[in-house]
Amino acid sequence: MQDFVLAKHLDFFLLNSRFKKKIVFFAIFKYLAKLSSVGSIRDEETCERLRGLIQRQVQICKRSVEVMDAVRRGAQLAIDECQFQFRNRRWNCSTLESMPVFGKVVTQGTREAAFVYAISAASVAFAVTRACSSGELEKCGCDHNVHGVSPEGFQWSGCSDNIAYGVAFSQSFVDVRERSKGQSSSRALMNLHNNEAGRKAILSHMRVECKCHGVSGSCEVKTCWKAMPPFRKVGNVIKEKFDGATEVEQRKVGSTKVLVPRNSQFKPHTDEDLVYLDPSPDFCDYDPRTPGMLGTVGRQCNRTSKAIDGCELMCCGRGFQTQEVEVVDRCSCKFHWCCYVKCKQCRKMVEMHTCR
Repeated sequence: MQDFVLAKHLDFFLLNSRFKKKIVFFAIFKYLAKLSSVGSIRDEETCERLRGLIQRQVQICKRSVEVMDAVRRGAQLAIDECQFQFRNRRWNCSTLESMPVFGKVVTQGTREAAFVYAISAASVAFAVTRACSSGELEKCGCDHNVHGVSPEGFQWSGCSDNIAYGVAFSQSFVDVRERSKGQSSSRALMNLHNNEAGRKAILSHMRVECKCHGVSGSCEVKTCWKAMPPFRKVGNVIKEKFDGATEVEQRKVGSTKVLVPRNSQFKPHTDEDLVYLDPSPDFCDYDPRTPGMLGTVGRQCNRTSKAIDGCELMCCGRGFQTQEVEVVDRCSCKFHWCCYVKCKQCRKMVEMHTCR
C-alpha cells in the first residue's frame, strides 16, 4: 500500500501562472513558493525544498518522485477545470501570483472550498491513472485485473485504466494532512468527505470502450477495455454536486463524530455529494483583507441573461457599461486535399458589457 503514495491535494498543486508563465507551488492554507528554478520534481532533494508539506508528505514525495510530474499536471488540470466551470459566476476561480491559489476563499468551509477540494483530489487521481496507462511510471501500468471474457461476451483486452492505483495514490497523498490532524474537527471531516466525493466522480463514470475486429469492419470479435471519462465530464459532475451541496454540521453519534445536514428536513447526503459548513459570501466587492475576494468590477456580463452570468446579478446591482470592441474570428474555412483546413480572418464589431 505504501506504493500508492501522493501528498496533499491543494497543498501540493503546481501550476503555470497565466501572468508570468512561471511554475509555482501552492498550499491552500499557507502560501505560494516559486519553483521556477526547479522546473521539475525529479529527485529527493526537490521534495525537501517544497514548502508547505508536512513531514509525511515529504516522505511520500521522496518514495514516489517519478509520480510528481503527474501531480503537477493534475494541479493544472484542476485549476483549468475550476476556472471553466465557474467562468460565468461571481467567484471564477481566479488565480493571481500575489496570492495563494484561489485565495482565502478555500480556507473557509464554503461550498466553493468543497468544489476545490473535490476537483483537486479527482485531478490527482485522474492524472496519476493516465500516467500509469501511458507507461510513464514503473510502479504501475494498465489494470491487469480486467481480463478474460465479459458476461456480455466480449473479450477484455487493450489497456484498461488503472483507476484503483490512481485513487489509492490520491487517497494517500491528498488526504494525509487531514488525517494527520485526526478526524475530529468538522473541517477535516468536510475536506475528507469532499476529497472522496471528487474521486467517486471518476469511479462512478468509468466507461467501456471497444474495438471491432473482422472482415470489412464486421464485429466478429470485439475487444474492450475500461476507460476513465474525459475530465470535463468529471468537472461537470462535481459542478452539479456543487449546485446541490448540503450544508452540514458536526454531531456525535455514539462515540463517533459525523457530519449531518444542518436542516433536519433535508435527506442525508451520500458519499458522492458535496458538503459545506459555512455560507458563502456574495463575492460582489473587492476586499483587500481577504485574498481571493476580487469582486466583480470589470467582469464581463450577459445583458440579456437572467442567470448568474447576467449583468443584473453579476454586477450586484451596480450597473454596467457597454462598449464596442473588434473581434477577430476564423471564417470561410475550406478543406484542402490533403490534408489541411485554411480559413480567412473576419473582423466584426460586437458589444461588450462589463460591470461597474
